[in-house]
Amino acid sequence: MPQPKSRKIAILGYRSVGKSSLTIQFVEGQFVDSYDPTIENTFTKMITINGQEYHLQLVDTAGQDEYSIFPQTYSIDINGYILVYSVTSNKSFEVVQVIHEKLLDMVGKAQVISCEEGKSLAESWNAAFMESSAKENQTAVEVFKRMILEAEKLEGGDQPGKTSCSLM
Repeated sequence: MPQPKSRKIAILGYRSVGKSSLTIQFVEGQFVDSYDPTIENTFTKMITINGQEYHLQLVDTAGQDEYSIFPQTYSIDINGYILVYSVTSNKSFEVVQVIHEKLLDMVGKAQVISCEEGKSLAESWNAAFMESSAKENQTAVEVFKRMILEAEKLEGGDQPGKTSCSLM
């Protein structure tokens, strides 16, 4: 049999959705129905899949919310993420989507937003839209010129005492 492979998996989700219960059920084969908020626990388990033995390190994390900042440890040497939500909590379902976006951003696999999606968002805000790239020096100057022109358009030229704000 080949040598065991080590894999590290982080379990993420909103508070009190069952991250610890799911992990303990997998590791120990028992259901824990009491709630004791987790700061962070690490569990280990050996498992064989398709003839290959794996040494798992499971990081049971504290509950996250949409404002949580992910510790760097959630991205270092992690082989996979299990995102958990409760079927009885819309909030947990919303938060798991935010966590997914943060993970993609953190590991450098953020999905590219199309020009059409950007235009659509700007239209929904009733805002001006320009696509720009500072790295490629594409329309960097034009963005600021356009902002000035948009602000001027709102102010109606030079009317003393009248100020407004433009969103771009």
